Amino acid sequence: MKYAILYVAAIVAVNYGFSVIKPWFVFGAALPPMTFLVGAVFILRDYAQKDLGHYVWAPMAVGILLSYLMADPFIAIASALAFIVSETTDWAVYTKTKRPMKDRILLSSAISVPIDSLVFLVVAGFFGWTAFFVMVVSKMIASVIVWLSLK
Repeated sequence: MKYAILYVAAIVAVNYGFSVIKPWFVFGAALPPMTFLVGAVFILRDYAQKDLGHYVWAPMAVGILLSYLMADPFIAIASALAFIVSETTDWAVYTKTKRPMKDRILLSSAISVPIDSLVFLVVAGFFGWTAFFVMVVSKMIASVIVWLSLK
């Protein structure tokens, strides 16, 4: 249950952070600093699913609702849509892949992170190839670090 709580807290922290922290500019693209933490959200979802099985949908719904209530509604909607699509993809890859946990984390993130970035940037009206590339790379850093640290 601890991963479900951390998962919900991370969802809310990321969305709230998107609303209150000014973006950095990386290679000319606006990059919210919270982007680096989004990779951790995907990893925490995998661990929450390991603990809760398919009941992981409950903390996903709670995270979306709390984010909408706490964050800027415009960002919350863009994030919620990106989250629904990418987390569903993450869930499907994690569920269908019968590989070790270490491999599931990296594979599910590698597929869902670009989807999350694309949907968020398009819905929020911030899409640009540089922003997309920087967001994907920054989110995958967390997944790769965890992947390398697992035995």
